[in-house]
Amino acid sequence: MDPSVPPSGTGCADCDAADPQGWWFHLRRCAECGHIGCCDSSPGQHASGHAAASGHRLARSFEPGEEWFWDYGEEVLYESGPALAAPEHRPLTQAVPGPAGRVPEDWTQHLHQ
Repeated sequence: MDPSVPPSGTGCADCDAADPQGWWFHLRRCAECGHIGCCDSSPGQHASGHAAASGHRLARSFEPGEEWFWDYGEEVLYESGPALAAPEHRPLTQAVPGPAGRVPEDWTQHLHQ
């Protein structure tokens, strides 16, 4: 874990880089490198994909008001942990799901359970 590393951006880096661009339900932040990925309910499941590909096991929620960490290796939830470099969550103006303009009308049909 490296608490000094800032987040990679304000949204899922992989959804933003895709062609066509994707969308997400909730966001997770890698506690080691700051990579922002979408949660496992999202169509892309990029946060867990990042953990598997990089070996970076710990992620923190990147949602406002949430301070929990998830250990992808041990599949353990930690209610809190060390403070990470700012910003600690997505912009409050960012839609959920998001980003605005990329979420299909039938978005609930695309979520993973």
